[in-house]
Amino acid sequence: MRIGMIGLGKMGGNMRERLRRAGHHVVGYDLDEDLRDVGSLEELLEAIDNDGLRVVWVMVPHGKPTRSTVEDLAELLTEGDLVIEGGNSKYTDDLELDALLAPKGIGYLDCGVSGGIWGLENGYGLMVGGRAEDVDKAMPIFDALRPEGPREEGFVHAGEVGAGHYAKMVHNGIEYGLMHAYAEGYELLAAKEIVKDVHGCFQAWSRGTVVRSWLLDLAVKALEEIPDLDGVSEYTTDSGEGRWTLEEGIDMAVPMPVLAAALFARFASRQENSPAMQMVAALRGQFGGHAVQMLDGLDAGQVEVHQAAEPKRDEDRARVDQGGTSAAQEQGADDAGPSSGSGSTGGSTGPTSGTGDVDDRG
Repeated sequence: MRIGMIGLGKMGGNMRERLRRAGHHVVGYDLDEDLRDVGSLEELLEAIDNDGLRVVWVMVPHGKPTRSTVEDLAELLTEGDLVIEGGNSKYTDDLELDALLAPKGIGYLDCGVSGGIWGLENGYGLMVGGRAEDVDKAMPIFDALRPEGPREEGFVHAGEVGAGHYAKMVHNGIEYGLMHAYAEGYELLAAKEIVKDVHGCFQAWSRGTVVRSWLLDLAVKALEEIPDLDGVSEYTTDSGEGRWTLEEGIDMAVPMPVLAAALFARFASRQENSPAMQMVAALRGQFGGHAVQMLDGLDAGQVEVHQAAEPKRDEDRARVDQGGTSAAQEQGADDAGPSSGSGSTGGSTGPTSGTGDVDDRG
């Protein structure tokens, strides 16, 4: 089958190669002259005619690049042709792109693709949205890209236009949570002095345990290549799909605390000094006279202690007149420590999900 592939980066380039290995004739176009087979979209379309059917796979960054590419194709393709959008577009964008192509009789499929750089050899997990007749036209392509074995264990026609990218969005949200669970386990093992072989623990989990997975295998590989992750920055970006998944959870009233914690941990990883935790530290210094570590002009081990600000006398007097306790009485209770069931009023920090000393990433 003749196929046009637009976007020949890490994913698109490997997908072109896998399709070629399966016997398909793939013509690639990219802005990079060193990667492309033809110099224009017009040349690409001339080279991929399949007795009246032209299939173009779009594999460019989501957002404006994808929209611009599909808009160009809408002017060049004709009735009966098919566009497959295989990037990480938001599912709502798929609805708009389909609305652009459908009046011209041009088919549109959205395909969520998972497998990363390993997909060339192992195959790609494919989640497709669109009309059944368009899926049937493209099935030889999907069968070549998916992993070997039963079709249903690497491919799904998830539903209508948008369903493929929606499924991929949720897939990536799950990925966030899984990665951060492994990350928290790694940090705890590394922090405990009695544990001498953290890498060995992860490797031992790779067979026979309930937490074995491909992500765990990759964690083992990472620890082999970079022992103790020495020199690896905690700074972690996000592709946007975790945010979209969480937004959908809010819109659909579906609780997603695991994803929320993993996503917010990535945000925390980008902060050199958290304003929120600076406020917590400052407040503890104000209400309890607790030590506040200062950043500017002090040695690493020095701390500066600020005394608690006294409340206004009229506020203090009013509280006593109303049968309450004065600030001095409350301060005495605070100094005495927590009573049964009250929780610590001393502001003990303890670990929070994914924060580490400064930042974290899942």
